[in-house]
Amino acid sequence: MLQSKVSVQELKSWMEDIQTNRAVLDETRLWRILSQWNQEQKQAESQLYAEGIARLAYARYQRLGKMDALTINWIEEATDYDADHQMVQYILIERFLDAMHGAEIPEEYPPIRETDHGTTKKQLAEKYYHLAEQYFRSEEKLSALFKNINNQTESSSTEKLKDAQELWKLFKGFHDPFLRIAKATEAYAHSLEGVYYSASQFNELKAAVEESKRIQLKWLNQLEQLTGSRQEKSALHQLSHMVGLQEVKERVQKLYHFLSYQKQRERLGYKTKDGMNVNMILTGNPGTGKTTIARLLAKIYYELGLLSQESVWEVDRSQLVAGYVGQTEEQTLQAIERASGGVLFIDEAYSLKRADAAGNDYGQTVIDTLVSAMTSGQYAGTFAVIMAGYPEEMRSFLRSNPGLRSRFPEQNHLHLPDYSLDDLVQISEQMAIENDFILTEKGLAALRENIEVAQVDQSFGNARTVQNIVLEAIFEKGASESVHELNNADFVLLEDRHFQKTLPAEKRTAITKLNDLIGLKRVKDELTQLTAYAEVQRLRREQSLQAMPLQLHTIFSGSPGTGKTTVAAIYAQALKEIGLLKRGHLVRVGRADLVSGYVGQTAIKTKEVVKDALGGVLFIDEAYALYQKKGADYGQEAINTLVEAMTIHNENLVIVLSGYKNEMEKLLSMNPGLRSRFRKHLLFDDYNHMELTEMLLQLANQNGYTFTNEAKTVMNQVLPEEGHPGNGRFVRTLFEQMIQQQALRISASLSPTVQMLQEINEEDVLSSVST
Repeated sequence: MLQSKVSVQELKSWMEDIQTNRAVLDETRLWRILSQWNQEQKQAESQLYAEGIARLAYARYQRLGKMDALTINWIEEATDYDADHQMVQYILIERFLDAMHGAEIPEEYPPIRETDHGTTKKQLAEKYYHLAEQYFRSEEKLSALFKNINNQTESSSTEKLKDAQELWKLFKGFHDPFLRIAKATEAYAHSLEGVYYSASQFNELKAAVEESKRIQLKWLNQLEQLTGSRQEKSALHQLSHMVGLQEVKERVQKLYHFLSYQKQRERLGYKTKDGMNVNMILTGNPGTGKTTIARLLAKIYYELGLLSQESVWEVDRSQLVAGYVGQTEEQTLQAIERASGGVLFIDEAYSLKRADAAGNDYGQTVIDTLVSAMTSGQYAGTFAVIMAGYPEEMRSFLRSNPGLRSRFPEQNHLHLPDYSLDDLVQISEQMAIENDFILTEKGLAALRENIEVAQVDQSFGNARTVQNIVLEAIFEKGASESVHELNNADFVLLEDRHFQKTLPAEKRTAITKLNDLIGLKRVKDELTQLTAYAEVQRLRREQSLQAMPLQLHTIFSGSPGTGKTTVAAIYAQALKEIGLLKRGHLVRVGRADLVSGYVGQTAIKTKEVVKDALGGVLFIDEAYALYQKKGADYGQEAINTLVEAMTIHNENLVIVLSGYKNEMEKLLSMNPGLRSRFRKHLLFDDYNHMELTEMLLQLANQNGYTFTNEAKTVMNQVLPEEGHPGNGRFVRTLFEQMIQQQALRISASLSPTVQMLQEINEEDVLSSVST
C-alpha cells in the first residue's frame, strides 16, 4: 500500500516502539514516509497518519522550542484526520500551553497616584483599559484552543489534561478582575476633570488590580511547573544530543563530574594545592565541532559556578598580533578583558608562533602576555583559555612553548575525530530538516556519494562540507523548480538530481573507453583482469570474507605515444566505478613537479602533489628521472616521500610510474622499496602499420573529416610498414598536417561546398608526408 519501503504494519510497530521508548523518532525517516502518502492512503490509515504527523509536530516543537507556522500546520492537519488520537491530543495540549506563555498578561501595572494631575491620571487609566483589552483577546484565542483539548472522553483523560484544565481555570480567574478594570477605568477616565476624581472608582480599580496580581502569582507558578521542559537545556544535555563524538562526550562528562567533585570539596573546606585548571586544548580537523565544544565547555564552567558568565570571546591570530611594538600586547589584553568572566577561545592557535617567523613577528608576545594574565594580575582566575587547531600543528606549537604547555595539562587535551560517513549523513539530514527539507531515498544515496567524493584528505571540512553540500542542493532545487503549480512535495523534497552538480557526469564506462582504444590488446587484458580482481576483493570484504591485499600501484612502460596517459585516466575511472577510489581523477606530473633545488623543499612539494591526487591516480611521467646519481640531487627524497604517502593513504592513493622499459627497470633495482610496492607491470607495445592507419581514420571521423578512396590508398602506401617510434603522437601530428594542407588547398576556392570542407584527398596526404 505504501509507496515507500516501509509497510503500514512496520510503521505501526515503529510508532508503538516510540510510544514505549523502545525506539527513537527519526524525523527525516518519518517525514520521508508520510510525504509519499496520497489522499486515499491518508484516509485509509487516518489514525496512523494523524499520529505520525502529530509526532513530527511534537519533535519539531521540542527542537525549536516554539510553535512555528509549520508545526501549527501539522497539528491542524493531524486534528483533521483524527482529533481524538492520544498523540494528537497530547500535542494539542502542548500547543495550548505554548499559547499560554504568549498570553498578554502584564508583568507590572503602571501606578496611579492620587497626587497625579488629571491629564496624567486619564492617560494611565487608558493604559489600564488597553491592558484589559489585551487579556480579553488572549482569552478568546485560548478559549478556542482549549475547546480542542477539552472534548476528550473521560477514558482518554490524562494527568496533563487535568493540569491544563486547572491552568485554564486559573487563567479564567483573570476575567472578572480585568472586566472590573475595564469598567472602572472607562468610568474613571470620564470622571476626571482637573484634579477631581471619583474615589469609589479609584478604589475599585486598585482592588481589581490587586486581585489580578494574586491570581497571576498562582497562574505563573502553575505554568512554570507544567512547562518546565521549556527551560534551556543543560550543556551536558546539548552535548548528548550531538551526532557522533562518543569518546568526546564520555570525556566531557568525566570532566563535568570531576569539576563538580572538586567544587563540592571546595565548599566543604578541602583545599587543592593546584586548584582547578579549566584551560583546554581542542584538536581536530575542520568541521569537527571545536567551536561548538568550546561554547559548551563555557556553559559547563558557568553552570558549575567556575566562571561568572557563559560567554565566549572568539579570536584568531589576526585579532591579537599587530605589526608594531606594543600594539600586540595591547590587543591581547583587550581580548582578555572582553573574555573576563568567561572563555577566551583562540582558533588556529598554532599560528601565533610560526617556525619560519621573521624577527618582527610578534606572535610570541601574545603567548607571553597570555601566560602572564593567566597566572597573575587582575585577570588571573577570572577567565578560561581554550585553544583550538589541527592536531599535529598544536602538538608542535605546545612543544615549542614550555610556559604555555604547563598551563594546559595533558588531561585537558581533547581530540575531536573526523565524523564517520554515517554520522555525516545524519548531520546532513538534520541540517536539511532544520531548513524544512527532507531527502528522498535516491537523494540520500546521491548525498552519500557527494560526501565520499569530498572526503579524500585531512582538508575535508566534515560538518562544514556537508552543510555546503545540503545548502547547494537546496539552491539547485529552488533554482530549477517552476513557481507555478507546485505541490507540497516540491517545497520539501530533495532528490538525487539536486545533488548532481558536483558529481562527474560520465557517460561512458571505463571498460567501454578501454575497448574503444585501438590496439593495446595485452594492456586491455591485463587492466581488465586487474580491475576485476580489485572489484571481487572489495565484494569479499563487504561480505566479511577474507580478502587478498590489493596491489593497485602499477608500472606503465613503453615508447612515447603508446597511450600510457590515456590508459591511466581510464584506470582511475575504473577504480572509481568499482568503489575503490572516491574521485577517480588523474594528476599527471614529472620530475620538475616533485623535486626542488633546496634541502627540505622536495618533501613539501611532493606532499602537495600527493594531496592533489588523493582519491585518484598520480601519474608520474618519465619516473626514472627521479633517480640521478650525479651531484646534489633530491630525487631520492621525492621517492622516499612517495613511498611514505603510499603507506599512509593506502587505497586512497594509486600511483602509476611511467617511462621506457629499460630505464624503469633500473629505477626499481636502485630502490627495493619501490619494487615491493609496484608488482604489476603493463607493457605498452608500439603500434603497427594497420593500427596507425586505423588511428588516422578514427581521428578524422571524430573531427568531422573523411578520406577519399584515393587518399586512403596513398595513406596506406606512405605510412611506415614497420610502424613509427612516435606512435600515437606521430599519427596526431600527421593528421594535423593533413587538415592544414586541406585548408590551404580549398582556401583558393571562392565558395567551397560542405563536401569540400570535409574531404581530405590524396594531394593533402602526399603534401603532409613531404613536409
